Parts: sequence; structure tokens; C-alpha cells
Amino acid sequence: MRSRLILIAFALLLAACRHAPVRDGLGAEVPVGEAALLAAQSAREADLAEADHWRMQGRLAVQAGSDGGSGRIDWQQRGGDYRITLSAPVTRRSWVLESTGGRVTLSGLDGGPRSGSDAEALLAEATGWRLPLQALADWARGARSAGPARIAFAADGLPARIEQFGWTVEYREWLPGAPARPRRVFASEGGASVRLVVEAWGQP
Repeated sequence: MRSRLILIAFALLLAACRHAPVRDGLGAEVPVGEAALLAAQSAREADLAEADHWRMQGRLAVQAGSDGGSGRIDWQQRGGDYRITLSAPVTRRSWVLESTGGRVTLSGLDGGPRSGSDAEALLAEATGWRLPLQALADWARGARSAGPARIAFAADGLPARIEQFGWTVEYREWLPGAPARPRRVFASEGGASVRLVVEAWGQP
């Protein structure tokens, strides 16, 4: 009798686990089949968060309404500090955005460098390029940034799309590795868009 009660209790426990809802980053219930994908993504993001010294080199195209530009990007991240070099071969202009201890400096401008505490505002004011830099550091590596987000997966289990802060980030190609990192990323919000083609991932 006792063993029979244990089996019944065990069966009820399994049923409860099977029907417990899993929710995404915006609180919406997720189909049971996606729970394992979300768990794997969370593990990927934890690995990426630990590897906070990295370098990404590639090509960048930015569009904001009728304004835009394209060129090369060299992003070197060292924990909370970074050095981002943007260069436009056609105009032979280049800018360096460097953050150290929360202080940001943008060099390569007519009239000399500018400094401040808001990197995105500083870059937009000087160049007209609207880049969600803080989130882009995560999105470029195939991770959600801190805060509410919705994520969709491709057939291979890697992210196909992340929706966050009003932006939609699409992953169109990945580079192999452990963890895998994106090669082609397209982010858009309203009339603004950012296209990134990564040529190399490495160490700063």
C-alpha cells in the first residue's frame, strides 16, 4: 500500500512539472518545447558574460531616416571599458570612442575631442549615427541585454530574433564556436537601422 502511494505521488509530481508554465522575458507563457531553448540560451549568455574581454572587427552600416553611413568597426571590450574605432574609407574619416571608468571620449572630430558620460548621445551629436551601444555590445554577441526582452529561435537552436527596447535584432548568419557568435546582424527601430557583418572575433 505504501509503495503504491509513493508511485501515485511521484506521478502527480511529474504531471505538475510537465504543466508548469515557462515564461519569456516579457512574462508571456512559452510553449513547453521552447523551454530547453531558453535554458540553453541562458547558459550561452552566462558564458558570454564571463568572457568580458573580447574584440570584434567587421563592417558597419547605419541608417537614420535620410542620414546614414558605412565603414569599418573595431570594437575592443575590457570589462566595463571599451575602445571603438569607426572608419569610413570613402571619406577617409575615422573616430575613436573610448570609455574608461564611465568617462567617454570621442576623438577624430573637427575642433578636437569631446567628452561626456553618455556615449550614445555623444556619438549621435557628433556624427549623426544612432547606435544603441550598451545593448549592441550584447546583441552583437547573440545575447539579450539586461532588461525585458523577447527572443525567437531558429531551427538550429540559436537565436533568430531578439526584440528589446523597441529594437528588433535579426541574426542572419552565425560563426561556429563555443559559444557560437553571430556573423551577420541586422537591428532596426522605426526609421533607424544598424547592419553589422563580423569578420573576426578575438581578444583585445
